Amino acid sequence: MRKRFLPGMRELLLAPKRNVHMYWEAGRRIVQEERGRPDELLKALSDALENRYPERDLRRIRQFYLTFPNRDALRPELTWSHYRALISVSNEGARSFYLEETLRQSWTVRQLERNISSRYFERMQPGLLKDPYVLEFLGLDEAAVYSESDVESAIILNIQSFLLELGTGFSFVARQYRIRTETKVFFIDLVFYHYILKCFVLIDLKIAALTHQDIGQMDMYVRMFEALKRGADDLPTLGIILCKEKDQTIVKYSVLEESAHLFASKYSLVLPSEDALKAVLER
Repeated sequence: MRKRFLPGMRELLLAPKRNVHMYWEAGRRIVQEERGRPDELLKALSDALENRYPERDLRRIRQFYLTFPNRDALRPELTWSHYRALISVSNEGARSFYLEETLRQSWTVRQLERNISSRYFERMQPGLLKDPYVLEFLGLDEAAVYSESDVESAIILNIQSFLLELGTGFSFVARQYRIRTETKVFFIDLVFYHYILKCFVLIDLKIAALTHQDIGQMDMYVRMFEALKRGADDLPTLGIILCKEKDQTIVKYSVLEESAHLFASKYSLVLPSEDALKAVLER
């Protein structure tokens, strides 16, 4: 490594005020100077900085520049910690999605890291649906015995996190939404309004495997809501059944297969490992 390289880098990386552009410039200089020997250079640089920057940190800085080579495209709203999380995403489409959603929804670094680790992008289905939903933030023990009311109560206590998991555009309307016909009263677990799609979204919680009865019940709720609650300017109501298990045979041979308004998704009460999530998504 040439001597002129170290003084400039030392001054840059040990400056009292550090920002995203500083790290980008450091990454550019590392790539410019490495001449095919990045490991050798990073070790020498770490030693010269008296290990105040371990090699792994310098490697991130190098990768930052390689991942975001256009300095003018860096977003001032994002911190270095945000970008450190983003460079861990190898898929360019997924990385762009996480960046835009972080800006749109003002995700904290913790929220961004959680969504990356839960493969938020890969779980997105066409439209507004995810499968599976990851609800580890509810704090419910996967092995414990709990009721649908327990899950519902935990969601209400963690409504902000649940809205983030649902995705952009959801606003909470009510829990146990009461809907009355000429002869009976029904209660829908959770009702949301999607202010981008301009429609109501009904959610029914099931702690067991999906059944034909569950599908029929949600179909009825959606039809009732359409007839009794939908406004003149609203688009058709959507119904989502959140269930513990989902048999694809039941999905295939039920109204879910062809309906544009009824959906079923699994949920998990723990944050699965990356390998486990990958296996689920491949299935």
